[in-house]
Amino acid sequence: MRFNLSSTALSSRLLTLSRVINSKNSLPILDCFLFEVHDGQLTITASDSENVMRGTLNLESCEGEGDFVVNHHTILDAVKELPEQPLTLDVNLDEMNIYVTYQNGSYNFPILGADEYPKAQPISDNATTIIFQADKLSDSLIRSLFATAQDELRPVMNGVYFDLKDDGLAVVASDGHKLVKNKIFSIKNDVPASFVLPKKPASLLKNVLSKDGGDVVIRFDERSAEISFAEGNLACRLIEGKYPNYNSVIPQDNPHQLTIDRKSLIGALRRVLPFASDSSQLVRFHVSTGQLELNAEDIDFATSAKESVTCEYGGIPMSIGFKGSSMLDILNNLECDDIIIQLADPSRAGVIVPGVQPENEDILMLIMPMLLND
Repeated sequence: MRFNLSSTALSSRLLTLSRVINSKNSLPILDCFLFEVHDGQLTITASDSENVMRGTLNLESCEGEGDFVVNHHTILDAVKELPEQPLTLDVNLDEMNIYVTYQNGSYNFPILGADEYPKAQPISDNATTIIFQADKLSDSLIRSLFATAQDELRPVMNGVYFDLKDDGLAVVASDGHKLVKNKIFSIKNDVPASFVLPKKPASLLKNVLSKDGGDVVIRFDERSAEISFAEGNLACRLIEGKYPNYNSVIPQDNPHQLTIDRKSLIGALRRVLPFASDSSQLVRFHVSTGQLELNAEDIDFATSAKESVTCEYGGIPMSIGFKGSSMLDILNNLECDDIIIQLADPSRAGVIVPGVQPENEDILMLIMPMLLND
């Protein structure tokens, strides 16, 4: 079997798929890529037993068909340093080796049979289907992933929750201290359905989805999901369990609204946060008419900092404490120019929304307050 393809295309696809493979695997064959050559296409598969990701490449020319397995380090090391050029791969399935020929040289290394490579379990026939625009799904994952937890006792909090209802799809993540809810009104279903996507496949998807558009099809049942996109597909096991009622923690009426330039607030937070206590990272937000003052101090090292930022605010003067690093995470994962911080009192959560919401979407981020020692 012989086939030709671009070195850059192969290297790029292998690099993307290699993120699926764990550094330590229970099965040695999971250290490998599965190569399948059929109908003028090369399909490459990587797996860690719970996540199976495939990518497809069109071949420039092809003689013969077949499947084989190759160690992912070996093939990656062989092609990642090559400049853009055509590669010729000669595969001998009888002697179980492969020759990779490039412009000024060649590689020769062993391969394995494809029979033992694990296959993804098919999705049941009664699966629910969601069709996303690739850029909307990518944006939702980017906004949500930072808020997922690392909680062994509540594993459902460690993933991104997709809650499909008749009024839209909510993409939610929370670690108990901060929460992100991204509501997409254009995706809805008469029959409610939901699933929790683990952090690893969510991160893989975020990195592989292009911003050029196209559709992503998600089919899921109670245990697993299959996600198809322009350059391949990803099958993964879902996190089982009931996600907490996220709507119950979102305040329905935070009457005091503060409008401020997002980048100005990020800059001020970055300057005062190094002077906050390392353990608490507490930053005091004092709001008054037309001004927000940030205060941070570390009593143990006798350091402090404060900075004022102009804003639009007409409510009662108020001091409220937030964890500075969590607030920075929230601000960095919004893309708008202005943000609105909705407050009620120092003991209730602050709600942060973009000054202008994207079309057919409603983005909301929530941060729990910290106790101020007044």
